Amino acid sequence: MEITSETQPQEKVSSEVPAAEKQRWTLNDFDIGKPLGRGKFGHVYLAREKKSNHIVAIKVLFKIQLRQSQFENQLRREIEIQSHLHHPNILRLYGYFYDHKRAYLILEYAAKGELYKELQKCKFFSEKRAATYVASLARALIYCHGKHVIHRDIKPENLLIGPQGELKIADFGWSVHTFNRRRTMCGTLDYLSPEMIESIEHDASVDIWSLGVLCYEFLYGVSPFEAKEHSDTCRRILQVDLKFPTKPIVSSAAKDLISQMLMKDSCQRLPLHKLLEHPWIIQNAEPCGIYKDLCKG
Repeated sequence: MEITSETQPQEKVSSEVPAAEKQRWTLNDFDIGKPLGRGKFGHVYLAREKKSNHIVAIKVLFKIQLRQSQFENQLRREIEIQSHLHHPNILRLYGYFYDHKRAYLILEYAAKGELYKELQKCKFFSEKRAATYVASLARALIYCHGKHVIHRDIKPENLLIGPQGELKIADFGWSVHTFNRRRTMCGTLDYLSPEMIESIEHDASVDIWSLGVLCYEFLYGVSPFEAKEHSDTCRRILQVDLKFPTKPIVSSAAKDLISQMLMKDSCQRLPLHKLLEHPWIIQNAEPCGIYKDLCKG
């Protein structure tokens, strides 16, 4: 993607966008509605594509901020990866366009909002809800890994809830399309695997670790290695200092699954296809991957 200044907006869009055919998009093609959220480099708005009346989300990014943070290559990579991923638990990126000041991403609209806010509201989730979400994410990550994509930043802030209550991975800013092992330390500290903390080679198993951290957070409302100081968080991750609080009450089967994902040796982490066969997932996860009773744990 070219995001340097240009006089005319450019476009790249999936053929699956409801508008009848590919076109050169501009901001005039959309009615912009209420703000949905804000990020480091801009804002997300509800929008309607005028020709088709299709509702989408428009992510507006300011080029000057992208340049100052040296995020341009990351954005190119994010667009290249996410635009080619078609899975019910991955937010669709339909296309993009840009003008001389901003870049615009045309995204699927997730009507029920941010999982992070839902988790804050509920404090923690029931085992049924947590298992449904973990199974959905495992299926999405199996799909990604099959296409040689490592996400590297699975956390509540990067997850949205679709209109039926289905979970969707929404941010691929740290993802890589790779056939090789990586060394770059990236992502969010509480979810980083030991090998990423140590800046040694890592592969797709870092996503299994992050999913284990996320599962713990779903059930307890806090991340497992949280500490006041970053150095203490790093130490706890490296030592896999995993402790299970007495409250809320969580089943031994859930703890077993978390423990199998949070193994320091990446080769020993429970493979995602085995995760889907784990008794806790089988007993608790909704087969359709949809959890409708939001705000009820």
